[in-house]
Amino acid sequence: MQLSENISTLKPSATMAVSSLAKRLASEGRDILDLSAGEPDFDTPAFICDAAVDGIRAGATRYTPPAGTPQLRKAIAAHLAGRAGRDIDWEGVVVTAGAKQALFNSIFSLFGPGDEVLILAPYWTTYPALVGLARAQPVFVGGDASNDFKVGPDELEAASTAKTRGMVLNSPSNPTGAVYTTAELAEIVAWARGRDVWILSDEIYRSIYYGTEGHAAPGLLDLPEADLGPYVLIDGASKCFAMTGWRLGYTYASAELSKKFAALQSQMTSNPTTPAQVAMLAAYTNVEAADAAVAEMTAAFQRRRDMVTTRIRELLPGVEFVDPVGAFYIYFRVDSFFDDEVKDATAWCSKLLEGQGVALVPGAAFGDDRWVRMSFATSDEVLEKALARIAAGVAAGAAA
Repeated sequence: MQLSENISTLKPSATMAVSSLAKRLASEGRDILDLSAGEPDFDTPAFICDAAVDGIRAGATRYTPPAGTPQLRKAIAAHLAGRAGRDIDWEGVVVTAGAKQALFNSIFSLFGPGDEVLILAPYWTTYPALVGLARAQPVFVGGDASNDFKVGPDELEAASTAKTRGMVLNSPSNPTGAVYTTAELAEIVAWARGRDVWILSDEIYRSIYYGTEGHAAPGLLDLPEADLGPYVLIDGASKCFAMTGWRLGYTYASAELSKKFAALQSQMTSNPTTPAQVAMLAAYTNVEAADAAVAEMTAAFQRRRDMVTTRIRELLPGVEFVDPVGAFYIYFRVDSFFDDEVKDATAWCSKLLEGQGVALVPGAAFGDDRWVRMSFATSDEVLEKALARIAAGVAAGAAA
């Protein structure tokens, strides 16, 4: 079959592929503990669901403007203004069908053939795929594991060329859970501004934060507007409000660029689903209820984070991992378990799934097939069972 060069190198999402396989095995009767999915295990808060139902009954089932309803865009702008401590232009907000579309709109609008885009590694598997769809070239920039893989101006400078047009920054990070401090962000922003490099800042996990710099992880809007060069902020409702299936994200950029995003979106998907926008509006206007829901979920994630890191130290002594400061993943190294048959994390995860019924995502999805990602967005009971099975699998491999 002859296909367009646009998709000649495109592959399915590695994380979604593992999750789909785990679900298929479970449907066949296998006892599978799926720790691959990147979504909260909580239900969407009731007040958000109720708003969507009420909206449907009130007739909120028709088209909206492609960029989203003005009411929702203004509510998101007010939320961002509260974060930034300054006015935010609501016309710079474009609501999208999930953060993936927000990223696609940004990458496809800003970059093209001949452009290079720096992607901080380990990276979410979708970033290089979207850069490739734009016919631009992803360039991977990795930091040292001892610093949670975070990079600074020196690494960025070494990786950049005259063709460098942008960079994708994700903090808190998927897959590592690492978080850039405000000072570290300021250094990256200064480097990018000095070279007129666009920063695409994916802050979808910002509210799931266990650090000390406030109630949410540091982000671009914590910096003075005068310090920022060209940027696009990407965020959404999926993670913080347990709304992954509602498919709601957004971008914030200049009003001029946002008009281009809206025009692109109008030709692709039209508007995000109208009832879902009504639900998202409730999340951003009922601030007290929303803050309580986010705080409750984050407290549970932090408790699980503490339990998982403690158990890994006990059950897998000596295994290197990134101690997550945000998001809900633990990223740990498994190449010490390789042998003549198991030569990479992909093979190790396959063996673990087949032998122990535990689904993890191999690091090949994130740029390093010596590591694996485990989600702790599930119950304490499942996490305890899974870690015990992983330890048993490691012990069986060592005995073999």
